[in-house]
Amino acid sequence: MKKIYLILLLIFSQIFFAQSDCITAIPVCGNSDVSYFPTGAGVVDDQVNANGSCLQANEHFSVWYQFTVATSGTLTFTISPQAPFTADYDFAVYGPNVTCGTKGAPIRCNYAGAQAAPNQTGLQIGLTANSGAWSPALNVVAGESYYLIVDNWSGANAAMAFSMTWGGTATLTSPFNDPAIQPNPFNPIGIPGATPSDPRIIQTCNINAPYNFQSQSAGLINGNPNFYVKYYTSSNDALADTNAITAPIVVNATDTYYYTIRYQDPTNPNNPTNKCFNINQFKFKEVPFKANNATLTACNNNKAGVATYNLTATTLYTPDPAYTYVTKYYPTITDANNGTNEILNPGIYVSATGEVYAKITTNLGCSDIAKITLNFFPEVVVNDDAVLRSCFIEANPATAEFNLTTATVTSQTGTKTYFPSLADAVAGTNQIPNPTTYISPNGVAFVKVTNGNGCYAVAKVTLIVLPPVYSSVLEEKIICMEDTTTLDAGPGFNGYKWSTGATTQSISNVSVGTYWVELKTGQCITRQTVKVYPSEQPVISNIDITNNSFTVNVVGGTAPYSYSLDGITWQDSNTFNNVPRGDNTVYVKDDYDCDPVIVTVVVPNIINVITPNGDGINDVIDYSALAGKQNLVLSIYDRYGVLVGKADKTTGFKWDGTTAGTKVPTGTYWYSVTWNENDKKSTPFKFSGWVMVKNRE
Repeated sequence: MKKIYLILLLIFSQIFFAQSDCITAIPVCGNSDVSYFPTGAGVVDDQVNANGSCLQANEHFSVWYQFTVATSGTLTFTISPQAPFTADYDFAVYGPNVTCGTKGAPIRCNYAGAQAAPNQTGLQIGLTANSGAWSPALNVVAGESYYLIVDNWSGANAAMAFSMTWGGTATLTSPFNDPAIQPNPFNPIGIPGATPSDPRIIQTCNINAPYNFQSQSAGLINGNPNFYVKYYTSSNDALADTNAITAPIVVNATDTYYYTIRYQDPTNPNNPTNKCFNINQFKFKEVPFKANNATLTACNNNKAGVATYNLTATTLYTPDPAYTYVTKYYPTITDANNGTNEILNPGIYVSATGEVYAKITTNLGCSDIAKITLNFFPEVVVNDDAVLRSCFIEANPATAEFNLTTATVTSQTGTKTYFPSLADAVAGTNQIPNPTTYISPNGVAFVKVTNGNGCYAVAKVTLIVLPPVYSSVLEEKIICMEDTTTLDAGPGFNGYKWSTGATTQSISNVSVGTYWVELKTGQCITRQTVKVYPSEQPVISNIDITNNSFTVNVVGGTAPYSYSLDGITWQDSNTFNNVPRGDNTVYVKDDYDCDPVIVTVVVPNIINVITPNGDGINDVIDYSALAGKQNLVLSIYDRYGVLVGKADKTTGFKWDGTTAGTKVPTGTYWYSVTWNENDKKSTPFKFSGWVMVKNRE
């Protein structure tokens, strides 16, 4: 802040006498330049023309100053009349350390009269006596106090002010340039005027309301101790410290107001610096504040009925960098006026259409209320009737691959994104990355359509998996291995393609094997597999031979069975009687009438009596003729079923009527011969009979 001490640059309209007397002399502090407009003589006769003074008469248009030396040295000053420089200013200096009543003769005095422009007078270094309008400089010592009178002798030019500047090496006392007294800079009131010499400006939004001047004091003093501020409506009051403003008053934008910053030494009430003060001028400027109504438009997404508004995105006033603004938001005008129910999260305000209100308050205390109208953008129109049908996936027939981008969900332009659920679509989570190849079972998917305003709606798309359509008439078949058959897929399909390459409804001359046919229904193709099985061949499990009869026992295949000894004549019975001795061929077939199973049956010669007497005739039972059969064994049992003899490979398949080397008693015995035929099935055979053994006692 530029410190302007005792600013008296204005042409005062008031008649001001106080500073024209010695006893009310204006203190000069800190070698500050002085400007003043003397308006008359004082009320006290200070005898300026007595005691050898060079002043020829009493005061005319005068002002008294008092100053105290802070540092010793030489002291000069220059008094300059205001243009047109024709005023005749005289001066006299009294001191040091005198009072108004004991000041005596001046120690410097000059009344040289008007000079050529710039018509200056004062003290000048290098002089030992008055030289024209100039007098010798003062050699001063720290602590000395002096009085100075400046008088405009030119009554005709009384309307001319003067300015005075100090020079030399000495300095004058001031609390305003001592950092020990004033550690902080003073903060000026308001903002600068148009030029540096213009009053500073306090801006207010309601100039007709009483203004509290003291609201400026703390900021102006800026923490400097022992300084205080007073406010005045005129410069005369400020200089004389009269009529200070002590309560709020109504101000205007025309008048100039003044304030003084004064110092009070807390330990020495007689300290000459206590008389120092800083005087400044300021004016008021009405800066009305008007808020502007605004409109916000947001998205009513997915017909939610509400939107999220950023109330702070509105422009409610034209900002000025010189001011600060606080904006608060309220749901009603009543709340805005009363400061109740403030909207605490204006950046994410959820509401239907309507109005909210913003109260803007500036750092000047100005405020206004703006209405914010809340609107919806036009809705994004979608439909939930879209249906996509797609053919099943063969590896997982419950699912299909869908191209979601082909679903017609809106006629409006916009960006489409795809989601598996409505919640995901609204939240924007779990987006389907490949909507053209979306794998899904029967169900739904959701399309989020977002327009250029960032608004969206979500459409539901129904997904239908077209299941495989199989032929109901195409069945697996069982045929004889040597036969063929026909496979028929039946009518009703749009196309057929068999594994054989045929494209007809049926294929013929099909032998045993596995086949498939692709059945086309619409655009879907179902592959159906069908097998042609060979019928199960019957198996001769065993053959029981008794004398000239044998019974064929059969398993497997499909009953009923047919039996034959020549492959031509067939019978239902599995027993053949009166069969000749030796090899016989048996044919067996089942109900499929396939090529018969053929087995050779050997009917051995029957031996009913042996006489093991060593004569070489009927001494043994001999079945060595069957030695080529598998597992051939002859077993002999008594009437009680006790095994008494056995013939196998070790005995040459012969029994001689003994058991453990002892002849068995004469009697009738039962025997059985078992073997396995040398065929693929190793068919078991059993031949049973009786034999009379006659041993000599």
